[in-house]
Amino acid sequence: MQKMRAFIKDSKGATAIEYGLIAALIAVAAITAMGTLGNQLSTTFSTVSTRMNTTTR
Repeated sequence: MQKMRAFIKDSKGATAIEYGLIAALIAVAAITAMGTLGNQLSTTFSTVSTRMNTTTR
């Protein structure tokens, strides 16, 4: 029973879980931002390519 109480009072595990959750949220935000940026860059390069092809003909 004392081991159970000591385990519940130990906050190191909770702190590690909190840091893990924060890292996961940062990763999700970074992936979302990079995906959006990638789509915008793709659109920009397509537009530039189309305009260059139209002006050279």
